[in-house]
Amino acid sequence: MHQIRAIMDIQLTYHRRHTTTTKVGDLEIGSEHPVRIQTMANTSTNDIEGSVAQAERCIQAGAELLRYTTQGMREVESFAQIRGELFKIVQDGSTLFKVVPLVADVHFQSDVADAAAKVVEKVRINPGNYIDPARKFKQIDYTDEEYQSELERLRNRFVQLLNICKEHKTALRIGVNHGSLSDRIMSRYGDTPEGMVESCMEFLRVAVAEDFKDIVLSIKASNTRVMVTTVRLLVWQMAEEQMAFPLHLGVTEAGEGEDGRVKSAVGIGALLADGIGDTIRVSLSEAPEKELPVARALVDYFADEQHSIRYAKSTQVKVEAHTVYYSNDDTDWASYQLHAAAECGRLLWDHNCTELVLSNVHFTTEDLTRLSKDILQAARVRMYKTEYISCPGCGRTLFDLEQTIAEVKAATAHLQGLKIGIMGCIVNGPGEMADADYGYVGAGRGKVSLYKGKECVLKNIPQEEAVEQLLELIKKESM
Repeated sequence: MHQIRAIMDIQLTYHRRHTTTTKVGDLEIGSEHPVRIQTMANTSTNDIEGSVAQAERCIQAGAELLRYTTQGMREVESFAQIRGELFKIVQDGSTLFKVVPLVADVHFQSDVADAAAKVVEKVRINPGNYIDPARKFKQIDYTDEEYQSELERLRNRFVQLLNICKEHKTALRIGVNHGSLSDRIMSRYGDTPEGMVESCMEFLRVAVAEDFKDIVLSIKASNTRVMVTTVRLLVWQMAEEQMAFPLHLGVTEAGEGEDGRVKSAVGIGALLADGIGDTIRVSLSEAPEKELPVARALVDYFADEQHSIRYAKSTQVKVEAHTVYYSNDDTDWASYQLHAAAECGRLLWDHNCTELVLSNVHFTTEDLTRLSKDILQAARVRMYKTEYISCPGCGRTLFDLEQTIAEVKAATAHLQGLKIGIMGCIVNGPGEMADADYGYVGAGRGKVSLYKGKECVLKNIPQEEAVEQLLELIKKESM
């Protein structure tokens, strides 16, 4: 962590105006272009009617890119039908609608990434499972020669995808998630910001060597402190290697409701305030169209008409000893929540503060005190209540995520200080809930597996029994 602290003390040489421009279809990302907002569908990609209806709602809510889970070749084929139906809406004369670039989200199957790159404007791959098998949490000791051999295997396979992307003018997102690092990376770097950055840079170096430039990078975590530290480190590492590619920002598994919005604002806001970020997603465990107004509010708060970063003129912030004092004249509570969280997270970290005092004449002392605690917890400075690390859901989710979250919360909200992960599928768990104490993970239709930390302790139990079994597990472990 000494290296991280040193990097934080160096003024960042990166600024979003200095990045390269990535083209995603007709959309340009990076450099002088606006910060783009996006979301991810939670319908099955093979449900054409449902996917198109949701896409229409998301685009009308402001989405500039729309991502779909792409488990296999059938989903790749569905993209053509979805796109065709979206164009029909435009051709029918809708003035409130445009067709935005579609993004294929691929895990585990590199052949699917190849196929998707021929039919969509952008493909997202996860370095943790692009060529490496699903993470087994096994420690493997590599010699330098063995490690280099694995990198050569990565290069050979990745170049195949890059060549397809070049031919079809398809952009690529290299998206690293905390908790889904490969066992290979974990064995050499551990579960660290350095490991996350290296996981990204291994792929980026190959792309640069192959002169492939239409790239967006992302490094995400549900822990906001890890997320911000790691993105800053990636920016520094790119500068060291004379690179400056556009960055996508997001806090994974942020949850829902006020907690999800505050947590997202803490992480995304800290980086936007640094001048970092070219596209964002606010990942909420809600309908995807509800993410977009939150993302738009964060971008509008920090960006002026020329897309430069600024602070709101009405904001008053000061730091004294170990306390952050924040005030502004917002009259809308939702806006005040976002703005306070976006401004205060980075100050708590960068000044090693442990207290937060909020003020605003329009809101009660009780509400301001509660919000200050929520921000402190979102910034991982203090824990005041149960924290829920819940994914936003996607086409892989095989149960009603919002209903399940409500049930788990109702049963466990009294367990102060615990972190509970609620994940729709095995892609997001157990790895993505990396620091959760307990996990509720979708294992198949109507089936759930329960975790203590990263260990699966109850596998494939009926969903209707899962919440009760989770409570029993927690009680048993706390005795």
